[in-house]
Amino acid sequence: MERESVLKVALISYTPEPELVVATAMRQSRYKGGVINLTLKSEDVKHLIELALKLGHLSVFEYISFTFAIEGISRACSHQFVRHRLFAFTQQSQRYVKERNFPFIIPETVKKNSEAEKVFIKAMEYIAGAYDKLSALVPIEDARFVLPNATETKIVATANARELMHFFKLRCDEHAQWEIRRMAKAMFEEVKKVAPNIFSESNLKLFV
Repeated sequence: MERESVLKVALISYTPEPELVVATAMRQSRYKGGVINLTLKSEDVKHLIELALKLGHLSVFEYISFTFAIEGISRACSHQFVRHRLFAFTQQSQRYVKERNFPFIIPETVKKNSEAEKVFIKAMEYIAGAYDKLSALVPIEDARFVLPNATETKIVATANARELMHFFKLRCDEHAQWEIRRMAKAMFEEVKKVAPNIFSESNLKLFV
């Protein structure tokens, strides 16, 4: 059976020129004129974003959104993730997609303990066999009831920058559960590539 899934996070879509959009909205809040023909220099964009964060003027970050495709997380992780209700989610269905030799996630603590790993792998092999037998006898939407939290899942998720800031504040923290923290950090690295003035390590402390 396939042994273990690997985390993959890709930013598949985002608002064009996200930082310019935020800066333009911030400028409008303190600008007598309109912003339809406004031209902002890169230093203006950086200043306006920093000002918005400093003042807690976070509504301007709601105008930009980011969509991620995520693979290689467990159902235990996705159960935590979908609690962030201001995200939009589409998750791989276990009702319609049959799990063949289902991939799974192994916690690091299990991998570092040879005895624990043997127990874990044996359990996964038993469950895989039970699932295969059940799926031949009953609909897969019922056979799935035996699948564990370790089962790998795939998900597409979208959120605006303000919600992402809240998500990163909670889930990049050292007290967050290890798997969702690892996923959040990978997501953070993706958005940092396209909006570095918003998503920087130094700004994490300003996120709420």
